[in-house]
Amino acid sequence: MVLNYRAVLFTLGILVFFLGIALLLPMLVALLYGEPEWWTFGVTALGSLIVGTVAWIQRSRSQTELQIRDGFAIVAMAWVVLSLIGALPFVMGGVLESYTDAFFETMSAFTTTGSTIFGGAGNPDIEDVPHAFLFWRSLAHWMGGMGIIVLTLAILPLLGVGGMQLYKAEVPGPSADKLTPRVQETAKRLWMIYVGITFVEFLVLLPAMNTFDAINHAFATMATGGFSTKNGSVGQFGSAYIDWVITIFMFLAGVNFALHFRMLRGKAITVFRDTEFRVYVGITLVATLLITIGTWAPAMGYLPSYETEGGFLGYATFMESLRYGAFQASAIITTTGFGTADYEIWPPLAVGIIFICFYIGGMAGSTGGGVKVIRHVLMFKNSFKEIKQLIHPQAIMPVRLGNKVVSQEVMKNVLSFIVLYLGLIGFGTMAMSFLGLDILTSFGATLSSVGNVGPAFGTLGPTENYAHLPQMAKWVLSFLMMAGRLEIFTVIIVFVPAFWKR
Repeated sequence: MVLNYRAVLFTLGILVFFLGIALLLPMLVALLYGEPEWWTFGVTALGSLIVGTVAWIQRSRSQTELQIRDGFAIVAMAWVVLSLIGALPFVMGGVLESYTDAFFETMSAFTTTGSTIFGGAGNPDIEDVPHAFLFWRSLAHWMGGMGIIVLTLAILPLLGVGGMQLYKAEVPGPSADKLTPRVQETAKRLWMIYVGITFVEFLVLLPAMNTFDAINHAFATMATGGFSTKNGSVGQFGSAYIDWVITIFMFLAGVNFALHFRMLRGKAITVFRDTEFRVYVGITLVATLLITIGTWAPAMGYLPSYETEGGFLGYATFMESLRYGAFQASAIITTTGFGTADYEIWPPLAVGIIFICFYIGGMAGSTGGGVKVIRHVLMFKNSFKEIKQLIHPQAIMPVRLGNKVVSQEVMKNVLSFIVLYLGLIGFGTMAMSFLGLDILTSFGATLSSVGNVGPAFGTLGPTENYAHLPQMAKWVLSFLMMAGRLEIFTVIIVFVPAFWKR
């Protein structure tokens, strides 16, 4: 057989079982707030637990032995299956009438995209949605941030030999960074760090938020998701303290969690010597500075085109401009997608920087989406190598990262990823245009979905939502969100005929 179908079904059953456990948490939230929709989560959880238990009971030793193809199939199918199930409470509870909208919202949550359909086209405003459903969105964010498969590997040592195949298929970046020789131990440590930083952010947010808002925003920040409990996102709180706290933690969420591990072990020097980290810091600082200059009222008058269509007059003080600039730069670079301002009405310089930030992404091994900083670094290094090679055709010039030579395998992976990434953006833009959207909205929606950012451009800016899109467009964007979250290869490979041949 091409696939070990029993192993695939068994593993999917285990993931559904864990989903059932997770669904009990929003049920408890509903009971805590006295919301009658608690039963929707209870019924969905019960069904998931039954399916998972049946898969568990019927397993055998041979069923848990996974090969490379099995790993890709499981990861690709898992996100679809879990989103299909996770969408049910929204429809059963009457929060959303359309299952398409419910699936889109759930896939956006699990993939940490943060695109929402609430607040438009007859759907309720976010403030009118019961607490349990808002919590479920944020919890799905948080689980999807580090990865559902990685969570399973951390908790349950049932996947045996094939554990590494799942880990490599899901962890974002050109190569999966193992902190320890055993993948299960690596997954545990990643999740311990993830939980720890989330808890710290929750505590830091508490002085300025209530407990519910603090939990939700901590989940969404560390997952680089971007779902807020307010229609106006983080900006609705109107607090400089909240803005700076979330800015800092968005930046931390965009850092490779392997570096967090080294930092906690007292190896700070190795962290600051990391090429990708230094470039990530540099890009964030430069983007912040340019946006700050572009939105600071005293500086705007010196820019070539400082008049804006929305009548934006700039921020009066440098610190105010820095606050909004740092927040939006971090939100887009890390693909979190929180908003404190409508960047579409900013001057051209600031909007241009925001647009470039859509292409960057966080570090490899972080919860951030997008292309990833390391790929940009390697692409530039390879391009300069090719230029030098033209001058010295006989010279051997390997691409180096720090003191290490980058293998040809990794370089091929990076180049292939960039081609597929751009190809997917082209396909998505064409599909959206075919469905009747204007070119700016089509391109923005695609770019945002593949990069797992959330807000986009056109009619999908930071103050708008995705509710008005055609039903088919939401399914297409859901596919693009999943492809972007799973680094494209994992999803595209199952559509290649060779994958299903021996």
